[in-house]
Amino acid sequence: MNWALLRGELAGQGLVLMGLLHEDGETLALIGTGGGSWPRFCASPEYADGAPDPLDRWSKRVLGDLATRLGAVGSVFPSDGPPYPPFIRWALASGRFWSSPVGMLVHDGQGLMFSLRGALRFQGMLPLPDQSGPNPCEACADQPCLTACPVGALSNETPYDVEGCKTHLRAPEGSDCMTGGCLARRACPVSQISPRDPAQSAFHMRAFLQG
Repeated sequence: MNWALLRGELAGQGLVLMGLLHEDGETLALIGTGGGSWPRFCASPEYADGAPDPLDRWSKRVLGDLATRLGAVGSVFPSDGPPYPPFIRWALASGRFWSSPVGMLVHDGQGLMFSLRGALRFQGMLPLPDQSGPNPCEACADQPCLTACPVGALSNETPYDVEGCKTHLRAPEGSDCMTGGCLARRACPVSQISPRDPAQSAFHMRAFLQG
């Protein structure tokens, strides 16, 4: 597989190659959103049709088409299940994700503000480019993600307080998180290198509240 070709095909949809790994005799390419994915999704029939889970359906259509064009043996998505595919384990195995101080995964290029949309499956243990790099959190002296959450729902000592987070989001005080995205994710210096459209963050936050 020509990984540069894959990156070019993904860029045409505003998507990015976020990691590669070998799994059960196959090669998995982990795919996430890039800066151009949101306007493409907003122009899609899935966004406009009013049916549930528009982003999941868009992701499956786009990546399914790419799998066919590039000769992949298939595609797999975080929403497939239960049982659900082990995307967290795959991300860590790719060498481009780490566990952050607040427990969420952090990506070397997008920080805490990333969205894995799926994975393409290629037959065989294909040669992988050098993906190894430093954990960005190790060079982050201030670690602002630890103190950015207004209600302390995220920490490196206790599990994620999901209900505390949702309660805050439903209150007027949570409007900044609701319209711009999680403050802890936004505080990550790497996240700020690849900012996300606030409308996309608001979309994800609404989906989180409904989940």
